[in-house]
Amino acid sequence: MPNSFVMLDIKTDGVNAELQLPLSELQLAFGHDVAQNSGTLVARLSPELRAYLLAHIHAVSADGRAWTVTVRDLRVQPVEQSASGPYQELTAHLWLQPPVGVSTKDFTLNYDVIIHQLVTHKALVAIRQDWEKGVYSEQPEEVGVIRLDIPTGTILPLHINQSGGSMWRGFKSMVSLGMQHIAEGTDHLLFLLVLLLPAPLLVKEKRWGAFGGTKYSVIRLLKVVTAFTAGHSITLLAAATGWLRLPGQPVEVLIAISILVSAIHALRPVFSGKEAYIAAGFGLIHGMAFASTLANLDLDTTRMGLSILGFNIGIELMQLFVIAITVPWLILLSRTGTYPYIRIAGAILAAIAALAWIIQRVSDKTNFITDLVQQLMKYAPWMILLLGIASIISVSRERYGRKQDLNRL
Repeated sequence: MPNSFVMLDIKTDGVNAELQLPLSELQLAFGHDVAQNSGTLVARLSPELRAYLLAHIHAVSADGRAWTVTVRDLRVQPVEQSASGPYQELTAHLWLQPPVGVSTKDFTLNYDVIIHQLVTHKALVAIRQDWEKGVYSEQPEEVGVIRLDIPTGTILPLHINQSGGSMWRGFKSMVSLGMQHIAEGTDHLLFLLVLLLPAPLLVKEKRWGAFGGTKYSVIRLLKVVTAFTAGHSITLLAAATGWLRLPGQPVEVLIAISILVSAIHALRPVFSGKEAYIAAGFGLIHGMAFASTLANLDLDTTRMGLSILGFNIGIELMQLFVIAITVPWLILLSRTGTYPYIRIAGAILAAIAALAWIIQRVSDKTNFITDLVQQLMKYAPWMILLLGIASIISVSRERYGRKQDLNRL
């Protein structure tokens, strides 16, 4: 049978608790028509459900003082994927408020929802967010299971102790989260890399020409990367702090469009000399996508500020790492006759991926191209290795060819 889940978000002034209660089990303990008419459950029995939860959930501080528990909202939703098959559950959001001056890091949770009547039931408790210990919703940390203790015949309380965290630990976790976000953000990296594809090249007769030199290439690369960083940093700050809000779907579609635009530019110069402005403009869009990760953390001003700084540093570190292991090979290849083929092939593949993402994000349905891109990203290190080998072989062949020509002369 399905279990209950208790997800805790540790804040500085209290604890958010999300209960996920299977209706079939709740009906046996609650004693009302719960599972058969679930669509109207909250409208019919909201006061009774709130009273029931408050009667079976208590939090106590380390010195024995009781916390205030408030039920904020209730809703019914389906659970499609589980070991026990699909079912419906009641999701309840509660606020656990400690007495003034009491830490939210150390308390005892007295909980027997459903378990007081259904002795085979159990509640899995996890910390979903504790900023100072580096725990956030993407990596919940299980802290215990509440169930009937057979030897004593009682439901033992669960002691929650999250002490040991620090501001530094929380900051480091945000740096790691930023690095992870970019490492897994194929679309963000693809936009930047495709925009950098023609950066080492000169423009001749409205077409991409020969290699412009190392200094020329490095300056153009730095301008593009710096502009992109400035753009996404501005909207990351604005969106994460709540100053700017846009629906997620349009932002994701615009990100895919940015890849398509940069791919067209890599095929033929559309905005030659203005790459930095394009990078900054689309960076504003990418920053709003970055901010969605932080906006849901609901932190106080100090911790949000540190989170934005750490997350942004993580993004930059991972971007610089990817650029450092790919761009030198692109600069090396751009000196050879092989580069036009690689540039065109890369631009076409990026354009196909961008179009597939646009279709997916507009229709909200995956397609085989987007699935293929995700599968190919698992082999990204090998692709970079092949790029390096190809660049070394191409440069060596051209040098050998020039040497042969000189010998003939």
